[in-house]
Amino acid sequence: MTQTMPALFVGHGSPMTMISDNPERRFMAALGARLPRPKAILAVTAHWETQGSTRITDGEFPRTIHDFRGFPQALYDMRYPAPNAPELQDRIEALAGDLPLRRDATWGFDHGVWGVLLPMFPAADIPVVAMSVNHSLTPDQHLELAGRLAPLRREGVMIVGSGNVVHNLRLYHASRGTRPDWASAFQQRINAAVLADDRAALTRFSPGDTAAANAINSGEHYLPLFYAVGARLPEDQAGVFNDSIDGALSMTSYLLGDTRVLAEATASLAA
Repeated sequence: MTQTMPALFVGHGSPMTMISDNPERRFMAALGARLPRPKAILAVTAHWETQGSTRITDGEFPRTIHDFRGFPQALYDMRYPAPNAPELQDRIEALAGDLPLRRDATWGFDHGVWGVLLPMFPAADIPVVAMSVNHSLTPDQHLELAGRLAPLRREGVMIVGSGNVVHNLRLYHASRGTRPDWASAFQQRINAAVLADDRAALTRFSPGDTAAANAINSGEHYLPLFYAVGARLPEDQAGVFNDSIDGALSMTSYLLGDTRVLAEATASLAA
């Protein structure tokens, strides 16, 4: 009998997270060691933005993309050579139905993909399909697509959204090292909404909501959250991890499924 996989949203933060000793990376590694092993992973990444259609990676071994500049060479040397998952591609297309979706062999595994999978599944031996953020979809359509993909979890596929709840690079450099009130307030609101499965609170913001405008900014780092929330199953619990803020950037992450694994990861780090 196939084990139902959790759905996750993981804050990936700066690429430096991957080559520095920090509590968020340590927790991702501890969590990955305790998560059930999926047959395949669907990774929805903030770093692949498309218009008109949602796209999924294609090709036998999608390339590793280093979509950043000015960082240490160690980051550019990183590779995540996970294989493609042809059966998963077929299922995604079938489940998406009339929502526009197509394969794209020109893309690969960008920082939004390997920046969260490398700490959790460092062997890169689990087949992966990456999915873009299609800006032509409304928030409700993103949730609808995620709901259509939810059956994958019962088929052994782990759904991982990769982005950040609070992400504003324009404000980041002036605020790094602090915890702005607006960022903390927005983080707490979204945490409460995810735990309560209050989707209206995740998708509808008033024109004068400065905290939401600052946090969501251009939106691409926030939208992958909908693929964890939208793929929620009736029996799921919800848990928060890596709930930190550095200026205008949060690492807040969520697990939908059996949250005991979060306690196990926490205990392993405290031992």
